[in-house]
Amino acid sequence: MDRPELQAPAGWRTVDIVSDLHLQVGDPATHRAWQSYLARAERADALFILGDFFEVWVGDDLITAPADGTDTADRAFWRQCATELRAFAQRTPTFFISGNRDFLLGTAGLAACGLIGLNDPTVLVFGGRRWLLSHGDALCLADTDYMAFRTEVRSPAWQQAFLARPLAEREATARQLRAQSEARKRSLGTDPALWADVDADAARQWLQQGRAEVLVHGHTHRPGEHDLGQGLRRVVLSDWDAAATPPRAEVLRIGSTGWERQRICP
Repeated sequence: MDRPELQAPAGWRTVDIVSDLHLQVGDPATHRAWQSYLARAERADALFILGDFFEVWVGDDLITAPADGTDTADRAFWRQCATELRAFAQRTPTFFISGNRDFLLGTAGLAACGLIGLNDPTVLVFGGRRWLLSHGDALCLADTDYMAFRTEVRSPAWQQAFLARPLAEREATARQLRAQSEARKRSLGTDPALWADVDADAARQWLQQGRAEVLVHGHTHRPGEHDLGQGLRRVVLSDWDAAATPPRAEVLRIGSTGWERQRICP
């Protein structure tokens, strides 16, 4: 099975990749870290966001809803994030693969943020290599409860029915689902190492199908690098939590000679 491809322009020298910022109004420290990244003088030639940029996204009308008496702090925050991202994207091409928190970011939302949407996964042909980019959740096969949920909410019928509901009702549902997710994490243990990880066989299969050498993904909150054998590797992005001890805010910068992790300090 061939995978969608993005051929990098000849002039690109470096690209940045991030995921799992989970930006939300209740976490100003991480938002400041993100703003620090946006203001960096040394820019890459492109930015790739591999999902869960937003803590939750219940429809593009989050940012198109009128800022009137029914406005909320969450909606104002999403509009601010969209404005900041759009300003950045006007100077640096910014690509987006949806995650499990922001898969409802649609055409209007992408445009409001200045983002170029990509399929999950997509092969990036850059720097003499083929990089397979993904959020990563579709590879966590051992988490059968989540995989069943993912299949349900990614179906066009479910999304059409959900988006037809009033915005406030969708926001309430999202809060409930987030609370359930956090409770499930606590029941499994707070250490991400205890959560379901990417299936190595499935990762190898994806790489072979895409004729790629390196899989780059997020979702698992387990930054690291894994040798999959046969010359294949898996590079896992860090999540962002600038209020943690120690703080986490990291960009993966790749170029012709390989990759490096760069810490972002707010």
